[in-house]
Amino acid sequence: MNAADPVRLVRPADRVEGEHTPGMTREQAIVVDGMWAGLVRTEAHMTTEWHHHADYDTSIYVVDGSLRMESGPGGAEVVEAGRGDFLHVPKGAIHREGNPGDEECRVIVVRAGNGPAVVNVDGPASG
Repeated sequence: MNAADPVRLVRPADRVEGEHTPGMTREQAIVVDGMWAGLVRTEAHMTTEWHHHADYDTSIYVVDGSLRMESGPGGAEVVEAGRGDFLHVPKGAIHREGNPGDEECRVIVVRAGNGPAVVNVDGPASG
């Protein structure tokens, strides 16, 4: 990458399916060395499977809907977020997202790091 590289536009039709975790749909928009960005959708009253993002720090911005994030020992740490909220998921933090609302939850996700962007697991350690 250099100063002469042009800005690239990614329209909704240009996004491709991202890594799969049951319960959510990831639409990959941008992948460059050290960064992943996309749109993630979770249907109403759906909870995803447990996963982590290996060596990626993850920033999440809630565009629409409600997001319930479970993490920590036994999944006991719970964060409730809504439209306009940001969340940070540290590298390797095992978590799962839920949508307690009646409408689809849509979030913008940006990850910084390297390696596999998604690792699905059976669940968090009990503590």
